[in-house]
Amino acid sequence: MRFMMMIKADKNYEAGMPPSPELMAAMGKYTEDMTKSGALLATGGLLPSSQGSRIKVSGGKLAVIDGPFAETKELIGGFAIVQAKSKAEALEMAQSFMQLHRDVLGPSWEGECEIRPMFDAADCASQAR
Repeated sequence: MRFMMMIKADKNYEAGMPPSPELMAAMGKYTEDMTKSGALLATGGLLPSSQGSRIKVSGGKLAVIDGPFAETKELIGGFAIVQAKSKAEALEMAQSFMQLHRDVLGPSWEGECEIRPMFDAADCASQAR
């Protein structure tokens, strides 16, 4: 089963600051190990919302809204797609990733990671019947 893990943005992310070299090194090792195990399928970091746009449909009309967006606590800073046997296993992966951040950035660091199961082709086919 595939899961998407989304790490929420913080004020440093929105300011365009890259992660510290220590965090980058720790994440590099972590992602290398997860890739070798076959659990990590894809990762990516996103640029600040000031460089993004949203497309909104309302009243039958499309509107383009350029960033930055006010609610930074709801913005995604990065993502990973993992293969896990269960939600419990995906939660363990996310907890270890967040622990890595805490270990490198210190106990005062605050962050949030959202985990969501992904549709598989079979899920969509069964609902189309």
